[in-house]
Amino acid sequence: MKLLSWNIQWGRGMDGRGDLSRILRTIHQLGDFDVICLQEVAVNFSGLPGSRGENQVAELSAGLPGYTAIYGVATDVPDSQGGRSLFGNAIFSRFPVGQVWRHVLPWPAESAALSMQRILVEAVITADIGSLRVMTTHLEYYSQHQREIQIDAIRRLHAEACAMSRRTSCAEEQGRPFEVFPRPEQALLCGDLNFPATAPERLRMLAPFDGSIPNFHDAWSVLRPGKLHDPTVGIHPVDFVDRPECFDFILITDGLIDHLQAYGIDVATEASDHQPVWVEFA
Repeated sequence: MKLLSWNIQWGRGMDGRGDLSRILRTIHQLGDFDVICLQEVAVNFSGLPGSRGENQVAELSAGLPGYTAIYGVATDVPDSQGGRSLFGNAIFSRFPVGQVWRHVLPWPAESAALSMQRILVEAVITADIGSLRVMTTHLEYYSQHQREIQIDAIRRLHAEACAMSRRTSCAEEQGRPFEVFPRPEQALLCGDLNFPATAPERLRMLAPFDGSIPNFHDAWSVLRPGKLHDPTVGIHPVDFVDRPECFDFILITDGLIDHLQAYGIDVATEASDHQPVWVEFA
């Protein structure tokens, strides 16, 4: 299984121009990915710089034939024409997709900090290495307090999913909303977590769980123990970091460690303000 994670900044490149065809071209040039997780995907959001208000889920889906598209809306607000403007994260999978969840993350009131609603998109995917839950998110940038609360919520959701993995379904529930679909313990969490690799939030996310719940591990550190993360933002000048940093992570649970073969970062592309990252399993 080969998986890509990328904050595409609604297709807006370092030149300030919105161009989803450039995003798609970059993805295809980087490799043949089975699962693609994208953050900052917009629909009918013409107020975003460089955006035409296009349906980016539809445009990306058209450029990724053979993939199942899963969109999780974090921000859903009215536009000036009586429609809705949507902003969130997406998963595209060539593997079979089971049950899907869209978890709205906590958004506590904090008047001193600019913030927005955040979401965790979760899908059960049957890959060639087995079934796993693929999750993608985009945590708050402006508030460490909110990031910490969102991390705690994700960890709690992971623990709940592991508890639900032991449930079974009765025959009479099949085809009905009460049918229990597989929800494996093993999981991959990726996205723009909006903190550098040296931040305490990373240790908070990676803290061991109690009991038999599989722990999260930083895929970069699994393959390169002791080596500082290569940066994923600030390689090309941006206004939200003073120096190049790693904000984009791929975390995996215990059962995926032995399958992990490679970790890559494309440092060349200027199609977004973040760099794409990917992992490969065998």
